Amino acid sequence: MEKRSVFSGKTLPWLLLAPQLAITLIFFYWPVLQAIRQSFFIEDSFGTTSEFVGFENYQLLFQQPEYYKAVGVTLVFAGLVSVLSLGLALILAVQADKKIKGASFYRTMLVWPYAVAPAVAGVLWLFMFQPSLGLVARGLKQLGLPWDPLLNGNHAMILVVLAATWKQISYNFLFFLAGLQSIPKSLIEAAAIDGARPARRFWTIILPMLSPTTFFLLVINIVYVFFDTFGIIDAVTHGGPAGETITMVFKVYNDGQSGGDLGGSAAQSVILLIMVIAMTTLQFRFIEKKVTY
Repeated sequence: MEKRSVFSGKTLPWLLLAPQLAITLIFFYWPVLQAIRQSFFIEDSFGTTSEFVGFENYQLLFQQPEYYKAVGVTLVFAGLVSVLSLGLALILAVQADKKIKGASFYRTMLVWPYAVAPAVAGVLWLFMFQPSLGLVARGLKQLGLPWDPLLNGNHAMILVVLAATWKQISYNFLFFLAGLQSIPKSLIEAAAIDGARPARRFWTIILPMLSPTTFFLLVINIVYVFFDTFGIIDAVTHGGPAGETITMVFKVYNDGQSGGDLGGSAAQSVILLIMVIAMTTLQFRFIEKKVTY
């Protein structure tokens, strides 16, 4: 007989939920409300004086060509990082799920990069690809391939995409590996007995059963690229060269912290939040229909 915990009153459940609710209210809802309020004001660099201007911050923002460029850079960056990190993580998870010698060691090594902070990950890749000192950059020059992310915008974008992808692969790998291990082996063995080759088994059995995990990771990766890659951009390129790697989240910081435009920075953060919510809603609205539960 199944045993269940029964609470005679409502006080204890609310007390148990109170710490998490407090964290959510203090570190999420309160900053969001503050950003929305601040986006309707013009403030000095120290935040001591403010003047209500309505939607003027938004109007000025939409008149800046640099902002539209940052939106385009962010969308390209998000698409590349999401596709590469998900694709590579799935390939690694499929290989790690096989019964091979040293599989546990490989899995452990693949998980380690997740413990690295984004800024540290960016610095590591910068050391490898620094034009004059980086080992990889020197190798590329010896092969006759010019490489200079300090002056070439395409090279800089490739570098930050590689760093952000490497940082996220471990997270995706963990979930893909867990999803693969939850698939009943009897289904795959039955398909093999029926003559299905490994590629056909992957596309007809494994991938459809991984669709809930893939959908979840797609949502998480979009949020990661839009918000959590600031440290990588700041450590590797500082948005350069010539603004070719300025993403929306980096522009929020750059305009607010360095430029002193607190109201405009708050307006940008509100628009960024709306974009991520809209993209997440669209994913749940259209992509989730193709998910097989």
